[in-house]
Amino acid sequence: RMDQALLLVRNELPAPGLHLAARSGSCHQCLYQFLAFVPPSNESLRKPGTASVMVDTQHPLTLLLNSSVGDRDLCKIQYHFGEFGNYSLVVKTLSASTRTVSCDLIINEGPINSYLPILFAFLVYMGILAILIVGRLLMKIDPVRNWVYKKLNPRETDRLINSELGSPNTTDAVNCDPTPHSWSTASRQRLHSLDTFRGLSIVIMVFVNYGGGKYWFFKHESWNGKLHFPSALFSRFVFIMGTSIALSLSSMLRWGSSKWKVLRKILWRSFLLILLGIIVVNPNYCLGPLSWNNLRIPGVLQRLGFTYLVVAALELLFTRAESGTWEAPYPALQDILPYWPQWIFILMLEVMWLCLTFLLPVPDCPRGYLGPGGIGDFGNYPNCTGGAAGYIDRLLLGEKHIYQHPSSSVTYQTTMPYDPEGILGTINSIVMAFLGLQAGKITLFYKDQHKQIMGRFIIWSIVMGIISAILTKCSKEAGFIPINKNLWSISYVTTTSCFAFIVLLLIYYLVDVKKLWSGAPFFYPGMNSILVYIGHEVFENYFPFKWKMQDSQSHAEHLTQNLTATTLWVIISYLLYKKRIFWKI
Repeated sequence: RMDQALLLVRNELPAPGLHLAARSGSCHQCLYQFLAFVPPSNESLRKPGTASVMVDTQHPLTLLLNSSVGDRDLCKIQYHFGEFGNYSLVVKTLSASTRTVSCDLIINEGPINSYLPILFAFLVYMGILAILIVGRLLMKIDPVRNWVYKKLNPRETDRLINSELGSPNTTDAVNCDPTPHSWSTASRQRLHSLDTFRGLSIVIMVFVNYGGGKYWFFKHESWNGKLHFPSALFSRFVFIMGTSIALSLSSMLRWGSSKWKVLRKILWRSFLLILLGIIVVNPNYCLGPLSWNNLRIPGVLQRLGFTYLVVAALELLFTRAESGTWEAPYPALQDILPYWPQWIFILMLEVMWLCLTFLLPVPDCPRGYLGPGGIGDFGNYPNCTGGAAGYIDRLLLGEKHIYQHPSSSVTYQTTMPYDPEGILGTINSIVMAFLGLQAGKITLFYKDQHKQIMGRFIIWSIVMGIISAILTKCSKEAGFIPINKNLWSISYVTTTSCFAFIVLLLIYYLVDVKKLWSGAPFFYPGMNSILVYIGHEVFENYFPFKWKMQDSQSHAEHLTQNLTATTLWVIISYLLYKKRIFWKI
């Protein structure tokens, strides 16, 4: 099967037989998992004992062979198997006198290169991009542009040639549809970099949610670990939501809206996001009608809704309708000190997260446990998945109302339900959105001062990076607080916000400062992000976003299907943009 290889174990040793076990390189402090019993060789027939097993190819494996009697370790092999490869492990005695055992791994049939479809897809998209760029350059040449217009609309071209003035009437052209002019003016006033950043995040999120070609690096990390594409996507979306809050609230108050009116909008939008998440996105109606008995309460939109409510209300409470100049005693902190009450509130929230995470007693679990449970930590805490975070969700929401298949269930073989969008992690998503809010305040405080804005983004990125280095000790597992997307640990927030400031800086420089890039095609889904997200969830199992595959064990077919579905949503968002249809909540 996909992400598997065939391993044939040939045992040339006499009785009593062998036990074969394996441990994944991605599984931290895990127990070895039994794979197969290998019978002893038949000395009379001179026939070795054999056993065949499927082994994982996503991560390096450590194979352990020991005697079925006495549990004596015979050999240990570390190897990264290739997908669809065929291997043999030959176990034999080198010397009868010393009873020295050798374990030789032989490649019977080489694995395939499962990454070629990614290269091919990259070349296809680069080819399309090159064609579009060349076409755009050619359209700037007058003879080419006139020839294209004539071919596309020959009657209109002839009418203009044969008209009395030989050129279209400017007054009529403007009066027939005054909207485009006002639309382009409003569009220029908007920071395209924010919509581009949001669109980039939502496009990759759609691709990953559709399967990401079934590649392991397009899946969420099992527990602690590096920031793969999927692990940082949701946090970036939360970050840019905070940035948008600063700009939108400032705009509404500047245009004369009262704080009570703005608060009603905040409450209504939060309510709609939470409602859409619970009723539309979370339930799987293919499994039957909606039932309260097993309805998942947390979710992506629910967390976005609650995070938006807290951060927007906090900003509304302390913001001013007119952004007057405020002379700070320390110029380096002049975009922070005016908002000190907000920072105190956020720091209090973070202290609450730390106290609950490390001090809350959890039955049958060590205090401050941050591990995955299951076979992790040598199987000592199998029912402690997520520590305090998992315990709070199971206690307040119930086991049936949270996510039943967390990413830890595959690698760490956990059996406890755990929700990565749970209650305790929402505290740190508020912190993430607040950091995005700070980015928005920077763009408002240093309006049109591009060097100042980019300089502040760099400083914030460095500060967040230093905090992350201290919390994690620059290690995957050995830090004070490891990077963990499932827990939404504070180190995860500081690390992803570090990269978010960098990405926003680059996009801001290219799109809004130098105008070297229009933001296309990510700009369009960024303008309709809620519609794209809900739409891709609702229509996930419908054609043309999904179809029956000829070979379901092919990365190439999965990648083709997932890229097609993602591209369709980009095209849909582009058409909606051209029609000026935007779904705002």
